[in-house]
Amino acid sequence: MSPDGEKDPGEVWLDPQQSPGYLVRDTHLAVGRALRRRLQDYGMTTGQYYFMRALWIEEGLSQRELSQRVGTTEPTTASALRLLERKGLVRRVRNRKDRRTINIYPTPKGRNLKNELLTMAIRINDIATDGLTPEDIEAIKRLMRAMKANLDRDEQAPSA
Repeated sequence: MSPDGEKDPGEVWLDPQQSPGYLVRDTHLAVGRALRRRLQDYGMTTGQYYFMRALWIEEGLSQRELSQRVGTTEPTTASALRLLERKGLVRRVRNRKDRRTINIYPTPKGRNLKNELLTMAIRINDIATDGLTPEDIEAIKRLMRAMKANLDRDEQAPSA
């Protein structure tokens, strides 16, 4: 923009409120804030919650598998697992077939949080979709999956 606030001719401009990417990010951040605020009561971070959620879906994942499921680096996963282990929410078990691999399992205390925390996550989704029809919600999910698939394809494409 020029000093008087006018757009320069030929200037590229993208209004954040018209950018699907920005709106997705903005919504993601708002959902994250709602989740973070509620997780404070449990002394848990959103990152720790995502690791627990992955383990509630499939117990016994290796650290590498857990990193892939949650989308973090292995050092980040290792750090989070140390904290979750100190809190008594997970335990590490050496794999009998491959002694180099450590599998991660929720403890009974970690399993006991599942229903309460997933109910909380459902409530956040309900708040986020308040006033939307079931058809709107299904359309949002369909469109978000399509956007993700497009970006996944782009990531696999050779660089131009």
